[in-house]
Amino acid sequence: MNTRSNFDNNLKHLKEMLLKMAGISEQAIKDAMLALLNQDLELANRVINGDNAIDDLEQEIHEKALMLIATESPVARDLRRINVALKVSSEVERMGDMAVNIAKSVVHIGEEKYIKEIVDIPQMMEAALEMVTDSITAFYTEDITIAQKCAEKDDAVDNMFGNLVHELMTYIPQNPNSMNQIIQLSFICRFIERIADHSTNIAENVIYQETGKRLNLNK
Repeated sequence: MNTRSNFDNNLKHLKEMLLKMAGISEQAIKDAMLALLNQDLELANRVINGDNAIDDLEQEIHEKALMLIATESPVARDLRRINVALKVSSEVERMGDMAVNIAKSVVHIGEEKYIKEIVDIPQMMEAALEMVTDSITAFYTEDITIAQKCAEKDDAVDNMFGNLVHELMTYIPQNPNSMNQIIQLSFICRFIERIADHSTNIAENVIYQETGKRLNLNK
């Protein structure tokens, strides 16, 4: 096998590891949302306890990337691709952290009856998860069109975040005893908004990888 083929195969393996890591993070996000909907504290705790698997994969990816840099001496675009893989793994790890944060908020709320029907928050999460899928697809396929499409969805998630938090604040005067729940639901909205931001960051890195240009798509 020639040097070029060896490098390409190693890079492909690195991307497949990242794809696996993204899949675990995405499932954690979905499980955290399911725990919220059903007030399933057992599932919420499983999400919290499952974070180590994501952290371990990130560590493996970093070691693989450093090994590639040390043994293959990549230059120019190849080095940029490894650098972007490292940055993407960090963003995916933070998405996993947001899933854990959502699960912790679910535990903090406990079995207290919700002050409102939990409908808008899952809709916001659905929009954020679309961005997660787009950003990871863009990274794996090296497609800047999909990356740009992902970033364009961020404004919609930001608007949902603003509207939801504003609505939740209006419940405080009539529900002073539910302050903890209102705060935790607001935190959950913020965590979802951060998931969308991490997706946009991945999209920016894909565009940088393919064009060499740093763009701020998260304005």
